[in-house]
Amino acid sequence: MMTRVYVGLGSNLAHPRHQLARAMRALARLPRTRVVGVSSNYVSAPVDCPGPQPEFVNAVAALETKLPPLGLLALLHAIERRQRRTRQRQRNAPRTLDLDLLLYGRARLHHPNLVVPHPRMNTRAFVLRPGHGLARAQLPAVRAQRIARTRTHVLH
Repeated sequence: MMTRVYVGLGSNLAHPRHQLARAMRALARLPRTRVVGVSSNYVSAPVDCPGPQPEFVNAVAALETKLPPLGLLALLHAIERRQRRTRQRQRNAPRTLDLDLLLYGRARLHHPNLVVPHPRMNTRAFVLRPGHGLARAQLPAVRAQRIARTRTHVLH
């Protein structure tokens, strides 16, 4: 049985739109997984960052997968590493690619390496703006975050 999952994508280094396009292609190649939708790309100001840094390009992908949550997370981290993501000690540092598992079906997970639903997804305008229902209802709480749609870079 397939589980619907949502993955947040973000980049603010090394041609961010290109990074998201490469990541989407990598997501489409994951085993026992298929991409069923993707939001527009949004340019957004950094949130909760330690200092000045470039704006982010963000999107959300909907996948259906047979992979277990921690197995999927391991593959997301492998995609980040292939795109030269280096994990900093400092949270919210600039990065070439950030892939966050936002939702995994209706599961609620509290593992040392993974919390689902993602604990900060309701504080990110790029996650809420393309959503419906409850997501749209939470938009007023993030109205101070400046985001704007941007072009989607397609990799051939």
